[in-house]
Amino acid sequence: MHNLDARRAGRLVLAQVLTSVVIALLASLFGLQIARDVLIGGFAAWLGNAMLALWVFGPYRAKEPGRIVARFYGGEVIKIAIVVLVFAIAMKVLQDINPVAVFGAFLVVQVLPPLLANRIAS
Repeated sequence: MHNLDARRAGRLVLAQVLTSVVIALLASLFGLQIARDVLIGGFAAWLGNAMLALWVFGPYRAKEPGRIVARFYGGEVIKIAIVVLVFAIAMKVLQDINPVAVFGAFLVVQVLPPLLANRIAS
């Protein structure tokens, strides 16, 4: 069961990377700056979810099932911290960042692959 769930999580994270690339390519029609900002938003969503998946599906002992809940909540805290850190660094370093592109891409990458999860995971 654990390996199956880990594979599904891996496919979902891969789908987020692919979604980020596709929407960045589409955004490049509006300019490289917009494509860059879309990549930043997609990267924030992908990196946070990848770290959550690594944290939750990393090695654990089946003898302690209650710890999986703690691992999940700990992973969510790590995910949120990573997302905030990526956004903070991007806004500090880039003076010309487009918040609509960044947050819009984050939302698309965060929501679209899970909506399609049944197709992705099979």
